Amino acid sequence: MKKQKFLLYRRKREGKTDYKKRLKLLVSEKPRLIIRRSLRNVTVQVINYRPNGDETVFSASAKQLVKFGWTFDGRNLPSAYLTGLLCGVKAKKENFKGELIVDFGLQKSTPRGLLYAAVKGAIDAGLNVLCGKEVFPSPDRLSGKHIADYVAVVAQKKVGQQFSKYAKQNLKAEDIPKKFVEVKAAIISGVQTKK
Repeated sequence: MKKQKFLLYRRKREGKTDYKKRLKLLVSEKPRLIIRRSLRNVTVQVINYRPNGDETVFSASAKQLVKFGWTFDGRNLPSAYLTGLLCGVKAKKENFKGELIVDFGLQKSTPRGLLYAAVKGAIDAGLNVLCGKEVFPSPDRLSGKHIADYVAVVAQKKVGQQFSKYAKQNLKAEDIPKKFVEVKAAIISGVQTKK
């Protein structure tokens, strides 16, 4: 009679879960601030561990920023910051307290990058997230000023189609910093625009 062969840790084989890292996060018994990015979106969640499966307590997506007037891309530094801010505001409305641990999963975390912009947004909303300040992007980058500056350089050289999507929608990338301030104020005050 042949012995049955059991393959353990399917998600590890498929490259979807790092069990050693996950165990370290779960041993702390603290809720996690999970940040995930896709090609067009950023998602920020506050999750508690449960033996039967993780429980999502609060969640925000860059797609939800449209309700607050954000018309630009959903996967850049300003939108990541605003998504983290939105998740943090939702959590603070429900009087969420306690320290959060940052969980990027298998994504590479680059200091002053998109993932840390979302963390900075959650912290600015009032959440207590364990993270060093030296990894956050500068305020100019968070507001999208670097994008507006780049567009000015590209316009002078009359090169590229990087912002053709914005042109089709009659949007100007130079307006990102101004729109960022408006949307940030709308999220903090809880005012949604009608769509």
